[in-house]
Amino acid sequence: MRILALVPGGISEQILFFPTLEDLKTQYPNAVIDVLVEPRAKPAYRVCPQVHEVLLFDYQDRNGLADYLNLLGIIRDREYDLALTLEKRWSIRLLLWLNGIPLTVGYETQPHWLVSKPVPQKTEQYTAEMYHDLMQGLGVQSSCPSLKIGVPKDDIAWAEAEQKRLLLDGNGYILIYGGAGESYPVPQWSNIINRIQEKQPSLSIVLVQGNGDEAWVVPLLNSCSNLKVIQPGDIGKLAAMIAGANLMICTDSPPLQLGVAVGTYTVALFGKTDPKKRLPADDDRFIAIQSPTYNLGDIQASKVLEKIWRS
Repeated sequence: MRILALVPGGISEQILFFPTLEDLKTQYPNAVIDVLVEPRAKPAYRVCPQVHEVLLFDYQDRNGLADYLNLLGIIRDREYDLALTLEKRWSIRLLLWLNGIPLTVGYETQPHWLVSKPVPQKTEQYTAEMYHDLMQGLGVQSSCPSLKIGVPKDDIAWAEAEQKRLLLDGNGYILIYGGAGESYPVPQWSNIINRIQEKQPSLSIVLVQGNGDEAWVVPLLNSCSNLKVIQPGDIGKLAAMIAGANLMICTDSPPLQLGVAVGTYTVALFGKTDPKKRLPADDDRFIAIQSPTYNLGDIQASKVLEKIWRS
């Protein structure tokens, strides 16, 4: 049996879809599961053991007829028995219908006949649970599994070596990530870091620097003493470093979802996004702080520090 999951969005959206992939593998243990994702999201599948092949399609691009015909051929060549799609555009659903896939599951939309099992989309809930609702189209009524990932052994070994290099294997460390879409102002980060260092001078603070993060990392290195920096080469290495941290402080970003997956205590800063959609309910390990104005920069450093000491 071959299953295709169509998952638009970035790395965070892919990780939030992992519980659905896990349940698919539980229900169909001998199935081969492929995903069709945007190029920017492919790195997420380094830590997803359920997926066999990652196919690429830019859902956000101005795709022409040649792009759709190429995608039609890619899907047809693999002869899928089942498709789950998070993409609601009729053009993508039409491709699935033209391929003659026996069973297709997607959210209810018009026209209904393009998917054989439409499922109501409940957008107000935790996103992982919203995605998992697609399993109802297969007659599966199980609850959504918790977020999990599989970190390659080489990435764990890299993180252990990095912890030794930075002398982090003594009193532990706090990991900070302030990149991705919305950025938290450097002066507030500086205030938070300096207060932590005053209260816990033996606890190392490590900044995670990704591509394009120099704008907030460099000023922090200039304004705060004794900071350390890591630059993981891939999502597996980042996950391994997050797993070893005492606490992570971050914005709404892929590291947040990795923190949930590995169970690291996390304080997450939110602007416009509703935290209920990004974090599991009733889990004290994950603390959300949403800006009262929905502007990330308006979160007071004192509020963040209050939650840190509580965690």
